[in-house]
Amino acid sequence: MLARLRENLSTVIRGKEEAINQLLVALLADGHVLIEDVPGTGKTTLAKALAVSLAARFSRIQFTPDLLPTDIVGGMIYSAANGSFTFRPGPIFAHIVLADEINRASPRTQSALLEAMGERQVTTEGETRPMSLPFLVLATQNPVEYNGTYPLPEAQLDRFCLRLSLGYPDHAHELQMLNDQTSVRPLDALQPVMDTDALAQVQRAVREVGVEASVLDYIVRLVARTRQDARLRLGASPRGSLDLRRCAQAAAFLAGRDAVRPDDVQNQAVPVLAHRLMADVKARHSGLTGEAVVREVLRTEPVPA
Repeated sequence: MLARLRENLSTVIRGKEEAINQLLVALLADGHVLIEDVPGTGKTTLAKALAVSLAARFSRIQFTPDLLPTDIVGGMIYSAANGSFTFRPGPIFAHIVLADEINRASPRTQSALLEAMGERQVTTEGETRPMSLPFLVLATQNPVEYNGTYPLPEAQLDRFCLRLSLGYPDHAHELQMLNDQTSVRPLDALQPVMDTDALAQVQRAVREVGVEASVLDYIVRLVARTRQDARLRLGASPRGSLDLRRCAQAAAFLAGRDAVRPDDVQNQAVPVLAHRLMADVKARHSGLTGEAVVREVLRTEPVPA
């Protein structure tokens, strides 16, 4: 089923096998994804293709400066027929939620996602309502446009399991994309290859992938190094350690193995940790990035045998 899911996504997004693999890693690790890229590279199409392939409930929220928290989580609606209030769920109550251009909404509105992303529940009017499971938030933002945008708060960034980018297709794949859409969009021809119940079973199987004590120690050492770097005002959190372990388990599972190897951790470290790191003012102005810090840590930290 996972091979068919990968094939489905590859027919819609051409030439982006690595990005698709990272999306599958996050999906199996039960984590949320931040997609940073310029407009027109297929971010929305990828999210829709995933929802169709899983026969999952899909919702899209276009984030704008005037968006309110109730536009996301829902609110109480008055019924004149019986004089009572009933809760009308917002678009957050879906299996796959596309938060398009998430950084265009105010921090107050962005915070409406925090509880749902972190705890798979929403509390409104004093009542806690569970989310449908599986639950995945795919958020997009344009990294080169800053007018009318708000930086994502650290607490929001930390709830994204990993960050990925699609990038422009090469010449051959862009030509293939043009030929694919001569008469019909590939997205319109997609068929489900698994359902949400099957996905939940696979997610449970991923948690059973073994991680030796030495590999767990390696994960903790990598994350601790980011907290000790004097150039950073914020290192990776314990949630980052958990996400790195889960993504390494998912990567091993996709590779057909029942145990995590150190290279699984190394391959997932940049997507999982880099977006959580905050450089201080001096380091940021000198061009230091979270990705550079993680790669430096990977080069210098001893790898378990």
